[in-house]
Amino acid sequence: MTLNSYLVKSTVVAALGGLLFGFDTAVIAGATSALTHTYQLSPASLGLTVASALWGTVVGAMFAGLPGDRIGRRDSLRLMAVLYLLCALGCAVAWSWGALVFARFLGGLGIGGSSVLGPMYIAEIAPARWRGRLVGFFQFNIVFGILLAYFSNYLLGLAGLGAAEWRWKLGVSGFPALLFLLTLFTIPRSPRWLVKQRRVDEAREVLRLTGERNYQEELQDIIDSIDAEHGHGAEPLFSRKYRFPIFLAVSIAMFNQLSGINAVLYYLNDIFARAGFSKVSGDIQAVAVGFTNLVATIIAMSVIDRLGRRKMLLIGSVGTAVCLAGVAAVFLTARHESLLVWLLVGFIGFFAFSQGAVIWVYLSEIFPNRVRASGQSLGSFTHWFMNALISGTFPLMAAASGGAPFVFFSTMMVLQFFVVLFLFPETKGVSLEEMQKKFAIR
Repeated sequence: MTLNSYLVKSTVVAALGGLLFGFDTAVIAGATSALTHTYQLSPASLGLTVASALWGTVVGAMFAGLPGDRIGRRDSLRLMAVLYLLCALGCAVAWSWGALVFARFLGGLGIGGSSVLGPMYIAEIAPARWRGRLVGFFQFNIVFGILLAYFSNYLLGLAGLGAAEWRWKLGVSGFPALLFLLTLFTIPRSPRWLVKQRRVDEAREVLRLTGERNYQEELQDIIDSIDAEHGHGAEPLFSRKYRFPIFLAVSIAMFNQLSGINAVLYYLNDIFARAGFSKVSGDIQAVAVGFTNLVATIIAMSVIDRLGRRKMLLIGSVGTAVCLAGVAAVFLTARHESLLVWLLVGFIGFFAFSQGAVIWVYLSEIFPNRVRASGQSLGSFTHWFMNALISGTFPLMAAASGGAPFVFFSTMMVLQFFVVLFLFPETKGVSLEEMQKKFAIR
C-alpha cells in the first residue's frame, strides 16, 4: 500500500493541533521576563503563570476521551481549535494577570485535548506499516510549532513593539488556530469510531478513501476487535486485563516529563540569562535549540517504523542522561558556560529522536479499540500532570540551585533506560487489532 492524498491531507489537518500545541507551550519562553516586570511576579507567581496552561492540559487530557467517544475524534478536535483561538485572543487583550492566567488555562484545555485526540485520530486512519510515521507527524508539528514560537519571539523582539510586545507574542497563534478550525471541516471521521457507532458503511468508505488495499478485511478485523456483536458496550479502563498497557502509558508519560524537557523549553531564555547571555542572544540560541528539535524529529520519523520504538527510547535515555549531567556540571561549577548551548542542543536532539518522537505513537498503539480514548487520556493526563508539577516548581528549584534540577533529570533518564530495557515491548509494524492479541487482551 502507498500513501494517497486523502490520507495525507487528513493526517496533516489533524496534526495542525500539534503545531498549536508546540507553539502555545513554548511561546511563553519569550514573555516570562516581560510578564514578571508587568505584573511584578515572584518566582512562585511566574511558575503559576507558566503552569496555568499546563493545569489546563491536565484537565483537557483527562476529559478529552469523553467527547472523543461521544461525538467523535474529528468533531472533538474542532472544540479544541475553538479553545486555541480563545486563548490567543484572551492573551492578546488580557486586562489583568488573572485574565491572562485564565486565557492560558483555556489554551491548556485545547493542548491537553488535542494531545489525546490528534494522535488517536491519525492512528485510527493510518495503516500499520505507515502508522509510526503518520502519528509521528503530530510530533513533527509539535516541534515545528516550538521552532515557530522561538522564531516568532525573535522577530517580534526586533520589531520595537515596546510594552505590547508580549501581547503580540502570545496572541499571534490566533491565525493558525483559525486555519486549524476551518480545515477540520474537510476531513473524515475515524473509521474505528464509526464502527463503534454501528456506522459500518461509512467506516468502509473511509478505509477505501484512505487507500487501504484490503479494506473489507480490515473492516472485519475492526468489527471483531470492538466486539460489535455484543452491543458496543463501554468497558472500564481500570480493570485487571488492561494493567500492562496502563503501566506502559503511565511510565512512558512520566519519564517523558522527568527528563525535564518542558522545564527547559519553557524557561530556555531564563536558563541562558542565568548563564550570562543577553536577551537577543538568548532568543537566537533558543531558535538554534528549536531547529535542532525539528531536525532530530525529522530523522526520528524517517526511521521509527524501521528502527522501532523501543530501541529509540534506549538510545535517547543514554544521550539525554549524559547531556543533562553536563548541564548540571556547568551550573554547579560555574565553569565552561560556553558549553551550555551545545549540551542543551545535544539534550534536545536526543530527546526529540527518542521520547519526543515515540510517546504519542506509543500511546496511540498500546490500548485496544474499546478503551483507546480513555487509555490515551490517561497517558496524556499523566504527561501533563507531571509537566505542570515540574514546570511549576522549576523556578523555585533553580533559584535554590541552578544545577540540582538537572542532576535529578539525568538520574531519571538512567532509570528510564532500565525500565525500557526490561519491560517495554516493541510495537512497530503491528496492527492495532493485532496489538490487542499480543497483549492477551480479550
